Amino acid sequence: MTVTLRVVLDQLVAPTSRDLAEASASLTEALIATAPRGCDVAAIVPSPGIPDDQAVPGLSSETRLSMRRRELAASWQLGVAPGIGKGLIHSPTSLAPLVRHDRVNETHQIVATLWDLRAFETPDELSRPELLAARALLSRVARHADAVIVPTHAMAERLGEVAKAKLVKKVRVISGAPAAGLRVPSDAVGRLRALDLPTASVVLAGGAAESDGLLAGFAAVVAAGWDGDVVVLDVPEGEEPAVIDIAAAAGLGEARVHCRGALDRWDRAAVLSHAAAFMATGARTDWPWRAVDALAIGIPIAAVDTPVHHEVLADAAAFAPAAELDTALSRALGTDAERLRVLAGDRAKGFQWSATAERVWALHAEL
Repeated sequence: MTVTLRVVLDQLVAPTSRDLAEASASLTEALIATAPRGCDVAAIVPSPGIPDDQAVPGLSSETRLSMRRRELAASWQLGVAPGIGKGLIHSPTSLAPLVRHDRVNETHQIVATLWDLRAFETPDELSRPELLAARALLSRVARHADAVIVPTHAMAERLGEVAKAKLVKKVRVISGAPAAGLRVPSDAVGRLRALDLPTASVVLAGGAAESDGLLAGFAAVVAAGWDGDVVVLDVPEGEEPAVIDIAAAAGLGEARVHCRGALDRWDRAAVLSHAAAFMATGARTDWPWRAVDALAIGIPIAAVDTPVHHEVLADAAAFAPAAELDTALSRALGTDAERLRVLAGDRAKGFQWSATAERVWALHAEL
C-alpha cells in the first residue's frame, strides 16, 4: 500500500509571493527525491492547475479543485474545503484546508507553515484585507492544524510570546533554504545589463515599511563611506518613490539608488554575485530570504543584530545594532570581507531542501 503525501501548491498556480512559490517548488522536488519506500508525493491545486512551465516532475497525481486561488483562499479561511478528501496534507504556507478532523482514527493530518509573524508584530504595515486574511488563517491553524512549521527557533520563541498557547504547542522548527539550483548564472553580466544595474554595488532588500529597516541601511552606507551604487531588491510595486525618499533622508542621492522588485532566482544571483556586500536590515521575525541567498552566493553580509539573523547567519555576518550598522558594513567591505565570503559559503551548506524534506517526512511519520 502506497502512502501519499499531498502538498498544497497554490503558489505554483497563482503566486502571491515569488519566495513562497520558489519554496513550494523546491520543497516538493526534495520531498519527491527523499520519499521513503512505499511513499509518494501528490499535489492539491486550485483551478486551472499547475502550468506546464511550473510543473514538478515526479508528482504521482494532482487534485485539481474547481475554484481559482482567490476563491479557494476565501473558502479555506472560512473552513469550507470541499473535494479535498482525507490523508496526509502538507502546506508550505499558511494556506491549507484546515477543517475539523480525527488524526488518529481517520489517518487524516494537516501541517501548515509560517514564514513570518507580520500579523502579530507589524499589523499596521498590512492592508486591512491582508491582515484579516492572515488572522483568519492563523485562527484555523491554531484550531485544526496537527503541526505548524516555523523556520527558526527564534521565530518559535517569538510566537510563544505573541500567540495563544493552542498554536504555540503545535510548533515544530524546520529551516528553509535558498531556491533550488540558486547559483551564479553564466550570463550574469548580461542580466545586470538587462536590468539596467551596475556591476558593483551594496545590496539591500525591502520596501518603505519601517520594519524593513532601509533608513538604517542607507544611513550605514553613508556613514561607512561607500561611494558606489546601492541596489534595493524586493521593493513592492509602487513603493519605489518612497524608498528613494528614505534614501535621500539618509543622504543618498537618487542617482545612486536602484530599486527593483521581486526578481527571479537567476537575476537575484546575478545581482548578488557582483555585490560588494549584502545588508540584512529587517527587524521583523521573518525568514531572511535574501540573506540566505547571499550566503549561497558567498558574499560578505552586514546584519542588524536580531535573534533571527544570529541564528541563521551565525558567524557568516558582521553584526551591529541598527543605529551602528555602519560599523558592521565597514567590516564587511574591508577587514573582514574575505573571511566573511568563506564563512558564508560554509554556512550555506547547512541550508538544503533535501534536509528540510527529510525532516518533513519524519514529522508526518511522528504525527
